[in-house]
Amino acid sequence: MKKPTIVIGVIGADCHAVGNKVLDRIFSMNGFNVINLGVMVSQDEYIDAAIETGAQAIVVSSIYGHGDIDCLGMRERCIERGIGDILMYVGGNLVIGKHDFADIEAKFKEMGFQRVFSPDTDLELCCSLMKGDIEQQAAKVGAAQ
Repeated sequence: MKKPTIVIGVIGADCHAVGNKVLDRIFSMNGFNVINLGVMVSQDEYIDAAIETGAQAIVVSSIYGHGDIDCLGMRERCIERGIGDILMYVGGNLVIGKHDFADIEAKFKEMGFQRVFSPDTDLELCCSLMKGDIEQQAAKVGAAQ
């Protein structure tokens, strides 16, 4: 399988660039073709880039705590644009205040994200899980054809 293409960026009005650069480097070192949109990325920019590059996944990060607002309706936008089955991941400091991570995870999975990563998730584990998901998705698509 060729390098999977992923679109990454920091969503909404969030301008935290350092973590985004770390993610770009880690994903690249782990065999992903990374399309990095930078900071302050809209849902449509993620979707446009995914369509243009034929990406297998969209990886959304948010540090400023408004990820739950910024990500609302993203799966529906993907469906409207014809990429409803694209893998979507989200991670970071996704909500304001202290909340049980299980509740945060459930909220984002309900929004259509395959995996939700807390700020302290090991990035090597993220890469491994994402690669497995992408391979599984490719196998399903191959079997359906």
